[in-house]
Amino acid sequence: MTKVAMISGASRGIGRAIAEELGRQGIALSLAIRDPALKPGEGFAPAGMMSFSYQATDPGSERAWVEATMAHFGRIDILVNAAGILRNVSLADGAEEDLDAMLAVNLKAPFRLIQAALPHLRASGHGRVVNVASLSGKRVRNGNAGYQMSKFAMVALSHAVRQAAFADGVRSLALCPGYVATDMTAQAPLPQEEMTRPEDLARLVALIVQLPNTASISELAVNCAYEAMF
Repeated sequence: MTKVAMISGASRGIGRAIAEELGRQGIALSLAIRDPALKPGEGFAPAGMMSFSYQATDPGSERAWVEATMAHFGRIDILVNAAGILRNVSLADGAEEDLDAMLAVNLKAPFRLIQAALPHLRASGHGRVVNVASLSGKRVRNGNAGYQMSKFAMVALSHAVRQAAFADGVRSLALCPGYVATDMTAQAPLPQEEMTRPEDLARLVALIVQLPNTASISELAVNCAYEAMF
């Protein structure tokens, strides 16, 4: 039976690359697309595709998306939380509204989405959750405390999923890349040609979500530069 993956942040970057790779692997796709102009064309997912106008800042959007996916496909096997934002929130002069915005999109929306999808992932018997976190959720290297807080919390959320639903066959991965060549890193101090490619992360995700329940990977750190621990 064809597996079904829900992917947030599927308009661009890491989320788009994961959607493309899973579609090539024969997985049907339910994609969160904020801008209808960015909706993939025909042939993107041969096994089937639907798009949903998902708003991470709308507390009712997650359950509505899950319900729409179930109505269209009748099952959910994979959930990828790839939507995220980056704002600079330092201890010296960070604005609380920017912190609230990051926590709303990077943490609270994935929390609600997992809550809504978890019964269906349990029913699958081999449900998979991929939370696109960051190496900023594993160590602190700069002054953006707010972003690091949101990503540390996302790693914790990933482990909470494992603790809650491991016995039901649900496996959760915290994907923790360093710099990735996307719009978000356009102003980073490293040239994008030296960064990890979204397509390479997508290949890793596609492999991990199709591993058997007896081969569980809880965290995956992927770096483009040398660090002693990563």
